[in-house]
Amino acid sequence: MTENLTADLDALARELDAEHVFHSWSAQGSPPQLVVASGRGTKVWDHSGREYLDFSSQLVNVNIGHQHPAVVSAIREQAELLATIGPPTVNLARGEAAKRITDRAPDGMNKVFFTNGGADANENAIRMARLHTGRDKVLSTYRSYHGNTGAAIVSTGDWRRIPNEFARGHVHFFGPFLYRSEFWATTPEEESERALRHLRRVIEAEGPASIAAVLLETVPGTAGVLVPPPGYLAGVRELCDRHGILLILDEVMCGFGRTGRWFAFDGYDVKPDLISFAKGVNSGYVPVGGVVISDEIAADFDEQVFPGGLTYSGHPLAMASIVGALDAMESEGIVDHARRVGAEAIAPALTELAEKHAVIGEVRGEGVFWALDLVADAETREPLPAAEVGRIKGALIERGLLPFTAENRIHVVPPCVVTAEEVEQATAIYDEVLGTVAV
Repeated sequence: MTENLTADLDALARELDAEHVFHSWSAQGSPPQLVVASGRGTKVWDHSGREYLDFSSQLVNVNIGHQHPAVVSAIREQAELLATIGPPTVNLARGEAAKRITDRAPDGMNKVFFTNGGADANENAIRMARLHTGRDKVLSTYRSYHGNTGAAIVSTGDWRRIPNEFARGHVHFFGPFLYRSEFWATTPEEESERALRHLRRVIEAEGPASIAAVLLETVPGTAGVLVPPPGYLAGVRELCDRHGILLILDEVMCGFGRTGRWFAFDGYDVKPDLISFAKGVNSGYVPVGGVVISDEIAADFDEQVFPGGLTYSGHPLAMASIVGALDAMESEGIVDHARRVGAEAIAPALTELAEKHAVIGEVRGEGVFWALDLVADAETREPLPAAEVGRIKGALIERGLLPFTAENRIHVVPPCVVTAEEVEQATAIYDEVLGTVAV
């Protein structure tokens, strides 16, 4: 292609988008300008060949990187064999995908219900919890995001639930977050103990016999990569067991390599009753999500009809992409690589940035799942204003780095295949742009 033609394609893409595409979570009068035509690994580029280092993993889902040949090949081969089939059939790709997921789940979790994404995974996990317990209420934290469907968005704690509060039976509580503690804690141990006491009191006040489930992101992602303090998840599990409440762990963002483990909860002393997943299970190459179900809950529906279903549940192309992605991640050691590159490259690089720039109030994370908490005042921890974060985001993109920003934070969330050299390249861009912030 000539340079003029490729530039014309970028212009055409922007024109068509502005005229015809309605974007999520956006005011439509300011359409996006960044064009992505293709990608490979940790990089994407537009039609004219301008390259960007993707440290957003798009929506923190392209864990295996862009255009991994094993996943693309798996989808292509399945499309040539059978492009689609309805859920009430037996299909080998579906069974193979489910087995690869349950092989990595805790013992006693042998069934998977497939959905189209993470929101409807949480939706169906909630449905199963209510049917299993005969109870109604679902408890979740204020600092959370669980998806944009009926029950999932009301389970969400952030501002996005407020215009959408049409589902019933949802109660919110504060989870642990030491840097901005709701409990006047000064140590991780204090934060854990006091957050658990708060949850215990919420359960008591709501009436334990009315509560079907506690729904938690194992490591809350969009809310700020909030790594749970010692003993917290185990304490939640104990409270649930004491009162016959189910524990649903949302691994949609933090699962399948993002924390340097197959499941984030593998790093904590906890076993859930239900696991919701999506994103990293196939790196978003085809829309898919699901719920891993304990044997006890699955047995409820051996004779009783499960009152839920989706036209594309277990879609063959999505199933093939799961098999291709998980097999490649296993054979190439990608999950272990994410753990190592996080510990050996990302953590020290971000720590050094924080020492250099007063605007970084805290660095937190693990694996390839990190956040820079940006502050206007290091003493008061006042969050950096949204306008300044927006300026920083624009400056990063101008320099060829795709960031993920949320509220006052930069989330450093590259694909699991990121190299130490790419971390160094991204760090230099962060360093340059953060150096322009006056605090």
